[in-house]
Amino acid sequence: MKKLWEPSAQRQADSNMTAYMEWLAAERGLSFSDYETLYQWSITELEAFWQSIWDYYQVQSATPFERVLSTPVMPGARWFEGSTLNFAEHIFRARSDDRPALMAESETQELYEVSWAALHQQVARLAHYLRKLGVEPGDRVVAYMPNIPEAVVAFLAANAIGAVWSSCSPDFGTNSVVDRFQQISPRVLFAVDGYSYNGKTINRLDELARLKADLPSLERIVLFDYQGNAEACTVPDTDHWTDALDNPATEIVFEQVAFDHPIWTLYSSGTTGIPKAITHGHGGILLEHYKHMGLHCDIKPGDRFFWFSTTGWVMWNIGVASMLTGSVLVIYDGNPAFPDTGRLWSLAERARLNQFGGGAAYYIACMKEGMKPGDDYDLSALKAVGSTGSPLPEEGFEWVYDAVKKDVWLISISGGTDIASAFVGCSPLLPVYSGEIQCRMLGVDVRALDDEGKALVDEVGEMVITQPMPSMPIYFWNDEGDVRYRESYFEDYPDWWRHGDWMRLSGAGTIQIMGRSDSTLNRGGIRIGTSEVYRGVEKVEAVADSLVISLELSGGRHYMPLFVQLQPGLTLSDDIIGQIKQSLRSDFTPRHVPDEVFQIDEVPYTMTGKKLETPVKKILMGFDIDTSVNRDAMRNPETIDYFIEFSEKTLKM
Repeated sequence: MKKLWEPSAQRQADSNMTAYMEWLAAERGLSFSDYETLYQWSITELEAFWQSIWDYYQVQSATPFERVLSTPVMPGARWFEGSTLNFAEHIFRARSDDRPALMAESETQELYEVSWAALHQQVARLAHYLRKLGVEPGDRVVAYMPNIPEAVVAFLAANAIGAVWSSCSPDFGTNSVVDRFQQISPRVLFAVDGYSYNGKTINRLDELARLKADLPSLERIVLFDYQGNAEACTVPDTDHWTDALDNPATEIVFEQVAFDHPIWTLYSSGTTGIPKAITHGHGGILLEHYKHMGLHCDIKPGDRFFWFSTTGWVMWNIGVASMLTGSVLVIYDGNPAFPDTGRLWSLAERARLNQFGGGAAYYIACMKEGMKPGDDYDLSALKAVGSTGSPLPEEGFEWVYDAVKKDVWLISISGGTDIASAFVGCSPLLPVYSGEIQCRMLGVDVRALDDEGKALVDEVGEMVITQPMPSMPIYFWNDEGDVRYRESYFEDYPDWWRHGDWMRLSGAGTIQIMGRSDSTLNRGGIRIGTSEVYRGVEKVEAVADSLVISLELSGGRHYMPLFVQLQPGLTLSDDIIGQIKQSLRSDFTPRHVPDEVFQIDEVPYTMTGKKLETPVKKILMGFDIDTSVNRDAMRNPETIDYFIEFSEKTLKM
């Protein structure tokens, strides 16, 4: 392994991780020589570890808990039963009038600050407005908003009163939004009249009317005038943002809710059906993010934290959680490459960012353009560069140190919407090696396993988590008996969580993520479900059936081919391809559009009627045919021959 960076002795000594280890020594009589010994303690003494996080960060609970972990099973683990707390209250505990709460920029608005006083006032008034509407703990409040301060205000207000939050970016097609929000029956929707992207203004008032029509549970819409078109809105039961804030409330009343009271619902796509409505608990998210942001990412009060995201990606939620540790959250709305790829690096200079995060695809794009941000911008304040969404290749690691900054900590993490955090990631005490994630995260018993459940070292295996985490979902919304929940993670290794990633754990404790082991699609670091693509494609009259595959290739590249079975007598043409792409763009997002479209005679199916997505993916990735697919279990085994030939003759890995 090629070492690219190592923290200085002073940097290690000044880290939050070292301060925590010193606290363990003083308060618990525990001494650890290095990160690995600390990690091993955190998974062998799981309850003692999470108790220490609760105590170290002085979690505020209105009632005492009975036990740290009363039912250590997955799914269904019960953490800190009896405690009552509030996530937003802990955000405001980090308030300091010596620094702004937020900094924001968009394609159309220059960088500006939001003070803690202003944030407090707006959250107080919006929470009061929601309570006057009759919104109660457990009611769902959703947002169709871009990444702007008002979205943060709406979340904190909803959270303060115990409502359950969920959000989608306004660049989502209406069908995609309805598929998500309809599952949770929201009472209130926060929305914008439109948004800007790539220098263009996109009006969303027609889409807002459709959402109102297709979400019968909606009682009220709160419309923020983001593009100057709000006055043209004729959707009934709509209040304007300024009217919602027009009340005399001055204090935020924080509802105290149970540890496992739902905080938000996020959406991770399955391969069949509508997206899964993954729901997390207040306390689990609070503890996980204190650990993740405070210890692993080493965020200190006043650090300026930025991670490019939209409100439809879990990194938005994680970014907001950085405020728990006293960060100044910096957000950006728009195309990160408009007017050019340097836009975000310019923001890093002007906002004096200490932590800069983005998807691996963004860094690869910068690398391919030959960018050298370290030469073109003042990045002297930058301490860490974060990467997630998809594996960052070795070339990407080395580009960061060659072109961005030599003395910078490259934080590469892998986790997901499923836990709203990371399984494997970073430590301020460890070096960075090219192409390697630094470590397994504290309290996460993650292993690479073979099909028989044997732990592997220096070999590729399934990423499996063998003990519960507080931020694992409390449930999927409307999933009676946890049927979809169990199908998603617990079918292959009973009682253990299989995440769907291939990983390799080295003897030194570093990790490489080798790509998805299931059929979930990875587009620019955002995971989407095949079912959404099928719905968009098969609306096209010429298409009878389809199969879509997403492949992680060398050099950080992604390739998503679409295979279509057309109606009898038809041949694939540019016109049909155009209809397919248009359908996917309008109903969903540009990310749903495939890289190439190919015509096939028939889609391969199992005897039970399931498309062979994962077996075909394995074939296209070059796995052994006999171990990739069982022809005897297929309804039409002859169809697999096309993909074998496609892999050998067409696909250039």
